[in-house]
Amino acid sequence: MQQTPDYPEEGELVVCTVQNVKNFGAFVSLDEYGGKEGFIHIAEIATGWVKYIRDYVKEGQKIVCKVIEVDRTKGHINLSLKQVNEHQRREKIQQWKNENKARKLLDIVAERRSLDPGTFFQETGLKLIEQFGTLYAAFEAASSDKNALKKAGFSGDWVETFVEVAKENIAAAEVKVSGLLEITSPKPDGIEDIKKSLLEGEARGEDFKVEIQYLGAPKYRMVVTAPDYRKAEEELKKSSEKVIKVITKLGGTGKFTREERS
Repeated sequence: MQQTPDYPEEGELVVCTVQNVKNFGAFVSLDEYGGKEGFIHIAEIATGWVKYIRDYVKEGQKIVCKVIEVDRTKGHINLSLKQVNEHQRREKIQQWKNENKARKLLDIVAERRSLDPGTFFQETGLKLIEQFGTLYAAFEAASSDKNALKKAGFSGDWVETFVEVAKENIAAAEVKVSGLLEITSPKPDGIEDIKKSLLEGEARGEDFKVEIQYLGAPKYRMVVTAPDYRKAEEELKKSSEKVIKVITKLGGTGKFTREERS
């Protein structure tokens, strides 16, 4: 799990477990903050009048709340359930699950290197979180690019093991971008020139792939798959320019139009 301060900040979304439901509100434990107790007043349970609070929360239930007040001197944390929409709830729960999974994967890395998991987290895990934002993001990066950690300044025998564990357990993140090519040739055998230019545009690297789909002459779609948008856009530009350069050199014409991201 990601290292966190002793108390959450106001406005933060937190994962909670409902511990005790009363008529006037619900007491919960904050899963990411060592089980610290928080309270949701009945007015913050749902929009409108709440007749039966148990229609909304029950003991043992996992919920996502928004922190509305923190009193560190008294140890009070006031929360709101109604101020969290469904999209925020799903996103936060997924993030929480991802971090729990990442912490377990880090323990696997430590065990394979015969290291103490707790010490490894303190000495290395926290640095990974600082560099990548979350521990899960570090595993995602390593899964997509085996040199991601080295590029970020990490070194040691554990790095190779980290990459192995990442590739075994994390599906590499990828994005797709595309654009439309209009390729024509006035020659009787112009179709051969068109094929030649399109083949020039198709490419595959260690971390990207460029494919060309036939839409109906003279239109073709170029699709680039890569680990991030920067890389994808770079390859899309490079490959489309290759196609146009080749067809122009062969006496034809080429035009490229970038499609909006879906």
